Amino acid sequence: MHHAPGTPARPSRLPRALLAVALAAAGLAALPVTPAGAGDGRPAAALAANPYERGPAPTAASIEATRGPFAFAQTTVSASSVSGFRGGTIYYPTSTAEGTFGAVAISPGFTAGQSAVAWLGPRLASQGFVVITIDTLSVYDQPASRGTQLLAALDYLTNTSAVRTRIDRNRLAVMGHSMGGGGSLSAASTRPALQAAIPLTGWHSVKNWSSVRVPTLVIGAENDSVAPVSSHSEPFYTSLPATLDKAYLELNAASHSAPTSPNVTVAKYSISWLKRFVDDDTRYDQFLCPAPRGTAIEEYRDTCPHS
Repeated sequence: MHHAPGTPARPSRLPRALLAVALAAAGLAALPVTPAGAGDGRPAAALAANPYERGPAPTAASIEATRGPFAFAQTTVSASSVSGFRGGTIYYPTSTAEGTFGAVAISPGFTAGQSAVAWLGPRLASQGFVVITIDTLSVYDQPASRGTQLLAALDYLTNTSAVRTRIDRNRLAVMGHSMGGGGSLSAASTRPALQAAIPLTGWHSVKNWSSVRVPTLVIGAENDSVAPVSSHSEPFYTSLPATLDKAYLELNAASHSAPTSPNVTVAKYSISWLKRFVDDDTRYDQFLCPAPRGTAIEEYRDTCPHS
């Protein structure tokens, strides 16, 4: 498991069966494990095997829904109160009864403000993540700069924000649209301790991302004329290491702007990817492996089964 120097590593992703054996050998299996807020039907053993699970068992309906099971609130971050990016909006689950949450920073694209990705804030927060949608220092910032700003936003979230105690600082992810999507690749390349990256119809002049070690879901759009998949999303995906947990989802008959308004397909698989790799929640494997199919998906590639 990747972890930044000087920060504690997350527990390794042990298969549940092996962890159960280890617990039994240590005489812990018989101990009652009933953390506050665990009345969602999950057995204690499952909670012990994966302490990052949040919320009830997922269904196709639950991840396609406009809102998930968590009540959430939002707060504005003024540009004058932060450095490294130009403020934004934080969306966060209001209860921490189940524990702390993973966090996601999301960047808009070229010439756009955070409103272009704002729909993802409530969508992800209600599924059990702390989310910050950011405004960039300039609407003309290039992808590499947007990547640096995504990391600055995550550092703000975990170190000084009003919601920092709600966040597990070892479970962080980046997303972005267009040049913000390219920025998410830059951020993943810069900070391998991240747990997930999701470029949404990403644009970047760099095509080789073989250095990335962060589980990455690349989402492209079939009819994208701004960042055509043949010169952006597809080479991004193919250049990622073959040994990496990665996937490529191409939206059927969709344009470059598809991820900038509520989109069930974008939400469904982004939620599943974040749950699987930020929360280590294998309950979401069912939506990623075997490769999903459907009229909304033009193409899907993957490295299933995930490690």
